[in-house]
Amino acid sequence: MYRLFYIFLCCFSVAFSQNKYPQNDFRSPLDIPIILSGTFGELRSNHFHSGIDIKTKQKEGFEVFAIGDGHVSRIKIQHWGFGKALYITHSNGYTSVYAHLKKLAPKLEAYLKKQQYNKERYEIQLYPTADELMLKKGEVIAYSGNSGSSGGPHLHFEIRDAASKPMNPMLFGIDVKDSHYPTVNGLFAYALSDSAQINSSNKIVQLQLKKDKEENSFIADKVFASGEIGLGVNSYDKQDLAFNKNGIYELESFVNGVKNFSYSFKKFSFGESRYINTLIDYERYKEKKQRVQRCFVTPANKLSIYNDVVNNGILKIEEGKEYTIVLKVKDFKNNTTTITVPIVGKKQNITQKKKETVTNHLITRNAAHTIKEDLVSVYIPKQAFYEDFYFELAKDKKGRYTIHNDKVPAHKNFVITFDVSSYTEKERKQLFIASLDRKKKPSYSSTKKKGTKFTTSTKNLGTYFLAKDTIPPKVRPINFAKDKWISNKKYLKIKVTDDLSGVRSYRGTINGKWVLFEYDAKKGMLIYNFSDLIFEEAKHNLKLIVTDNVGNNTTFTSTFFRKN
Repeated sequence: MYRLFYIFLCCFSVAFSQNKYPQNDFRSPLDIPIILSGTFGELRSNHFHSGIDIKTKQKEGFEVFAIGDGHVSRIKIQHWGFGKALYITHSNGYTSVYAHLKKLAPKLEAYLKKQQYNKERYEIQLYPTADELMLKKGEVIAYSGNSGSSGGPHLHFEIRDAASKPMNPMLFGIDVKDSHYPTVNGLFAYALSDSAQINSSNKIVQLQLKKDKEENSFIADKVFASGEIGLGVNSYDKQDLAFNKNGIYELESFVNGVKNFSYSFKKFSFGESRYINTLIDYERYKEKKQRVQRCFVTPANKLSIYNDVVNNGILKIEEGKEYTIVLKVKDFKNNTTTITVPIVGKKQNITQKKKETVTNHLITRNAAHTIKEDLVSVYIPKQAFYEDFYFELAKDKKGRYTIHNDKVPAHKNFVITFDVSSYTEKERKQLFIASLDRKKKPSYSSTKKKGTKFTTSTKNLGTYFLAKDTIPPKVRPINFAKDKWISNKKYLKIKVTDDLSGVRSYRGTINGKWVLFEYDAKKGMLIYNFSDLIFEEAKHNLKLIVTDNVGNNTTFTSTFFRKN
């Protein structure tokens, strides 16, 4: 029988007096102090952070507990992303999520491995029925780890509502020590029309700040402006027991004492998360690695995080009038940093103007476009981008194609097509579409091949070209040697690498029977647990086939001796 969670407490936190959330129904997912390396809604690449990242003392293996009675509703195992992740649905309608796990608790691990062996695959997604894997509050469900795209050992933890929207776990009574005021790194002003100006400029202008009377209070130098303008803040928050630069919780704006803009991170949907690129100044982020959070809403922005927004937060500065803008930057504990911006309405000649590169291709947001250059074409569907802009498609001397530049964010996939009719069928098998990564090295872009056309669907502008991969993956045993006894080993470890297109698949058998190799993609390590299966004989024949993304494969065979 499930315990019911329908009792909502009448107490309210300081920041959420208008909302009720169960404060005592759920326990902590860990029995160690809650110290965060990541907060809910934190600004990440192309998405908001959907949970909290709880530090695990740079170690793996801490017991993870069910925060309340419920049942396992989903198990997802993948090489990247959340790695090993567990979802528990509770009878009050919420779902808790635990990710980057090292392994599941014994009964859950047995259920998982049975399905993995039945389907003969490591990456898997399972949806147990409500009565298959029932759990009690405080029951050990897993052990913390570093799987998937995790950058270090920690527990990624979420609470989602009945509509699968992630909610801020701090709303449910999780307490984190935080007496620090949010830090403001910079204040910026934007001219939002051709005739608008800030201090004689219609470029982005960084405003100078100085400390006001209080430690957590700043005042900007007087601004002379006219027309429609907007402000933006570059900020972060720190907590008491960690050095991590975490995200803020709330940002508010007041004009002459009247609120005209605010947003807060209580809840959002995954479908809107990519609109983060309309909240921040994306171009400045790509150029300066600064995520400036706009205090105004652009036309394509569909985020649901906003409240009390007047005129989209845009400031209409009129000649001869004076304005006092107050920005309040808050964390979850309501620690507040205040910025005061005095603005005087004064028309001035624009002496510093934005520069715009004009090409033959104007991309309008509400129309589809196809642009061609030599052997490459780019198809852009409607509303793939947030704004209209002039598009560049050019070929360099190395045969690489500049698909505009990465300073413009895409919301939808666009399609790049290469004509490969000049290559033989044999050559085409080894070719793939590559992009230049951050280190200017070729990176595989998922390539579909149909006749003389190669296509890739992507949201990333940048440099694309055809690359050839003729070298199969390398396979190297780590803790065993051919024809040797390894009875003292718990695991079989094999290193796999590929020099260019990357590992696509692998399949391992022992004595002709499929075995589960867990793949740590970050380390390129395949690991088999000898406790999975019992083999009666002492001599074992291992066969491992590893294939890269263009079909080159390596077959590794070895013989070893081991008794269970």
